[in-house]
Amino acid sequence: MRSSILAFIGLQSFVTASPITPSRLSQRAVTELNQEAFDEAQQPDNTATKAFSGTQIRTSDGRCLFVDELSGDFRANLTPIQVAECDSTDGQGWDVITAGKHNNVQGSMLVVSTLTNACFNFDPRRASGNQVILFSCGGRADGGGDVTDSQLFAFNGSNGPLAFAPNNDPQSCFTVKGDVVDVAPCDAGNADQQFTFDGTPEAGSGGVPAQPSASTQTGSEATSTFTATATATATAQDPGTAPAATATASNVASSSPATTNMDAGGIPNPTEAVAVSRAGGVLQPSAVAESQERDDTATRAFTSVSIQAPNGECLFIDPTAGDFRENLIPVSLVKCAGTPNEKFDIITAGKHNNAESSALIVSSLTNGCISFDGRRPAGDTVTLFSCGGRAAGEGDTNNGQLVPFTGGTSLVFAPESERNATCIVPGDGRLDSAPCANDGSQVFTIQT
Repeated sequence: MRSSILAFIGLQSFVTASPITPSRLSQRAVTELNQEAFDEAQQPDNTATKAFSGTQIRTSDGRCLFVDELSGDFRANLTPIQVAECDSTDGQGWDVITAGKHNNVQGSMLVVSTLTNACFNFDPRRASGNQVILFSCGGRADGGGDVTDSQLFAFNGSNGPLAFAPNNDPQSCFTVKGDVVDVAPCDAGNADQQFTFDGTPEAGSGGVPAQPSASTQTGSEATSTFTATATATATAQDPGTAPAATATASNVASSSPATTNMDAGGIPNPTEAVAVSRAGGVLQPSAVAESQERDDTATRAFTSVSIQAPNGECLFIDPTAGDFRENLIPVSLVKCAGTPNEKFDIITAGKHNNAESSALIVSSLTNGCISFDGRRPAGDTVTLFSCGGRAAGEGDTNNGQLVPFTGGTSLVFAPESERNATCIVPGDGRLDSAPCANDGSQVFTIQT
């Protein structure tokens, strides 16, 4: 009995002398991966569209995110996202995937480790302090998953600064806490929640390569100056907060008002690689042709008509104000002038509309659909996007593109996805969204 008591006291002394809380990383660390299980769980998506390839992700204090493949389980799942001085560790490369096997949501991204092929993941079911991890893309430990909101984050095409707010909990943001990334309620003033993608997209990788033009970036706004064609110039501002780019003839100052576009006949739809506003890249005609295919089988209530907003201005599409596929183009508001950029088809049935008493509003110039996506940042929820809602043009129907229509020349842009709660309305130089008023003040008019 005496020896048992002494042994117990000795054990208690050992426990007291040991750290109270073991390291979170050492709890899960493995000495090696099970290669067969790893290869099955972490398969790269070679068909994916990448906005950035192999980029570093910088924190507000200039450090970089990284992953240690042996800090998780035998499949390299459950690995924490760590922070270290840039270029001081392996595992600091990341791909930003905007479409593919594990991302079918427009305006969203996956952030994927180039070391392990695992995705940023937020799992609120896990213990506090252990909810931000890397996990097999698609959300299944064995790699068999397709798409999960816990790995998708809103993305506006820029390199930041931006916050990582997972689609399964948009009020929570990834937050740097010491040398690891954790989660906290989103706070726009918290520098620990601001991240920046280093480098530029790569041509041929599905991204939108940056141009060697003058560019400045401060905070979340960017301004770039680029040459659209040999005879035209354009000035673009962040499409989330300002009207689409305005182009003028080469003998007119770039500060000329937007009405100059009308006098010049509008902005033509490019047929070759030219600069575009989103992410400072270039348009890829082959990608545009695939994404913006015209539905020749569709029933059109109106063809090539102007649409006047409640404020008296007309909807206007600048095909160079979006991304390399002519997606995410802001729908601008301009003085009505009848240019091709102001023309739209009203489609009541077809490949992308199988709902009765509904219509798609389709640009006659680009073939993209006016789309509402409430997951996008405020001020950038209404854009022109591939009809069907898939970036590469393979989508069928999308309720964020369908609005009620029973005929006539008046319509309210109330996306069916919002069940008459949110309407598309005039904003600051472009279409925006707001609660539906149901009082006739949000009626658009088709100009016949």
